[in-house]
Amino acid sequence: MSRTARLRSAANTRNSTARAQTAASPDYPITKKGRPAMDETIKVDDRWYVLATSSRADDRTRVLKHGDTFALFDRFGDIERIGNGEQGLYHEGTRYLSRLDLRLNGERPLLLNSSVRQDNCLLTVDLMASDYYEDGKLTVLKGTVHLARSKLLSAAGSHERLHLMNYSNAPVRLALSLHFAADYADIFEVRGVKRERRGEDLSPQLQEGRVVLGYKGLDGVTRHTTISCSPTPNLLAPDHLQYELQLPPQGHTELHIAVRCGLLQPADKAPAYVQVLADVEAEQRGARAQACTIHTSSEQVNDWLSRSGADIAMLNTGTPEGAYPYAGVPWFSTPFGRDGIITALQTLWVDPSMARGVLGFLARHQASEIKPEQDAEPGKILHEMRQGELAALGEIPFGLYYGSIDSTPLFVILAGAYFQRTGDLAYLQHLWPNVVRALDWIEKYGDPDGDGFLEYARKNSTGLINQGWKDSEDAVFHHDGKTAPGPVALAEVQGYVYLAKTLAADAAHALGDSQRAVVLLQQAARLRAHFEAAYWSEELSTYAIALDGAKRPCLVRSSNAGQVLWSGIASPERAARTAQTLLAPASFSGWGVRTIADGEARYNPMSYHNGSIWPHDNSLIAMGLARYGMKEEALAVFSAMFEASLFMDLHRLPELYCGFPRRPREGPTLYPVACSPQAWASASAFYLLQACLGLSFDAVAKRIRFDHPVLPAFLDRVEIRGLTLGAASVDLALERHENDVGVIVTRKEGEVEVSVNL
Repeated sequence: MSRTARLRSAANTRNSTARAQTAASPDYPITKKGRPAMDETIKVDDRWYVLATSSRADDRTRVLKHGDTFALFDRFGDIERIGNGEQGLYHEGTRYLSRLDLRLNGERPLLLNSSVRQDNCLLTVDLMASDYYEDGKLTVLKGTVHLARSKLLSAAGSHERLHLMNYSNAPVRLALSLHFAADYADIFEVRGVKRERRGEDLSPQLQEGRVVLGYKGLDGVTRHTTISCSPTPNLLAPDHLQYELQLPPQGHTELHIAVRCGLLQPADKAPAYVQVLADVEAEQRGARAQACTIHTSSEQVNDWLSRSGADIAMLNTGTPEGAYPYAGVPWFSTPFGRDGIITALQTLWVDPSMARGVLGFLARHQASEIKPEQDAEPGKILHEMRQGELAALGEIPFGLYYGSIDSTPLFVILAGAYFQRTGDLAYLQHLWPNVVRALDWIEKYGDPDGDGFLEYARKNSTGLINQGWKDSEDAVFHHDGKTAPGPVALAEVQGYVYLAKTLAADAAHALGDSQRAVVLLQQAARLRAHFEAAYWSEELSTYAIALDGAKRPCLVRSSNAGQVLWSGIASPERAARTAQTLLAPASFSGWGVRTIADGEARYNPMSYHNGSIWPHDNSLIAMGLARYGMKEEALAVFSAMFEASLFMDLHRLPELYCGFPRRPREGPTLYPVACSPQAWASASAFYLLQACLGLSFDAVAKRIRFDHPVLPAFLDRVEIRGLTLGAASVDLALERHENDVGVIVTRKEGEVEVSVNL
């Protein structure tokens, strides 16, 4: 998922095909023989990259999110200015806490363990005090005092419990201090945007048991950070607090710290930690209650699916229309049209309620007038929505921004797919005016020259140059590496339009508008023929990535062609040839299909869009392969994604990772600034499984269908419980045999048919 004002990392060196080699990083000690103490980094040219197998303790960020608030802590539970400097507590696009350092007797305690609970509600950190000398005398022995640190987010803030236990047989005196600061940086400032002017930092207020920090922005909004302590600390200062603790032998004590963001909080006690935790846990259970549950014979697959589901639940954010999956933490914790739609499509079979929330939210924000500064036109679907000072002042154009060529046809696709999945005719009727406006935009504004293809060119100088999902400035190019001049017509986007019109025709027919249904199907058929003639390359044995403004095809082997298969616009014969190209070593690294094939002019396995591997992209490719009956090829992609997850922290697939070839006994190479968790990366696990199972729904006919289901060799059994279709519900067990997969209905309630095509 490329984004606005992209933070360019050191990894974005172009056209580097230098051989990767294992060596030492500045973060690692060097042995006396000059060899690296840990072979956990790779060197390409003069740059270092961290392998996913790295066991480094201090660079693993811990992520929590609740509503419009998220936090990035280090493994100690602190907020430090290390790495890229993105750690902090954020609310509505602004960093309300930029420092939080805990010390025992002035020193950092020793780290024992750090983990985010499986449901993502709670960060738990186990620490212990190190040796402490006072006047030359050892007064605290290392390993005798344990500090359990628990943190969660709720109600626009952070809530923390500190439990200290003295396991020694002697009394212990400790000073526990917390240093804090708030820079009120907009998320775009954290990403590197420089401002000529900023607002005014307000003088800290010291009150009974709390400190209030503040900032008055140039947008006229005053933002406050309220740090409350219970019990009241012995020392409370503008930038730190301190407790003087006396722990008897085998004694313990408990402290609570609450940080609340936003407007000035009333001078009352922060909610009790235990109650906040109980409320968050109940909210999480409610959010996942509508989803079916999946259990397999592989505990590693179970961990992957469980973490993926928990990440999606965490990224889901309540709106008046229902849950909306924010795109990813840290850079994209906000609504994105394309990302929300694809995440909803990937998880539609598991829980269709998210799709309803996404559709309702995007319908409410559908553009109604021409606004070039926002790339907005009537009927167009949102690309991105931002809060924060820079968006409010217009210093960035993304407060409400529509610079996406594909969100609009994807919106129509999701509406049609939601109806197929649920049969909810009443909601389709409610949404239909928005669908019609989206279709009208495709015909009128999306194709200004009338050549039959959807194309983009930004309307203002601050908007995105490239407006497909690969929106880096260098993501669309010709065979010689030259950037494609616009307007640009991406290959996969034409497929989106084809699928949108096909599904919209089904929806129109269900609503009794048979005439519109016929017209839409005719338009889809013409587009398919026109597309085949314009985009197919015999030489490449795949589809061109795009047409440039002169209608010249960009003859580059890319993963875009895999998404062409996802839409169904390709002919069966050319789909098979495209699959061979996608699974050839130049495109398939062993860890997945690369965005751009090795050997192309701009190929770089470390680039954002020109050689990296994106899990969501691979899940769409796998579904496209399955659509054309290429299940073994789909299994290869599924297996690559699963095996990559085994090397990732918390089994969490990130937004993307580097596209280096798979090497024996090594994991994939991480991309330095990838979002993790990231909605459509997490949702990929469920879409990949659906592709292999050939699972589809026909709510009108009340039928659940498995089309040539397959399972990888490492997966013998899959159980799906609580799979709903309308008012009906079923439990299913799928078992892999030597030549096929059997489907057993273990429970059925209501009127539903389960069919299997072997």
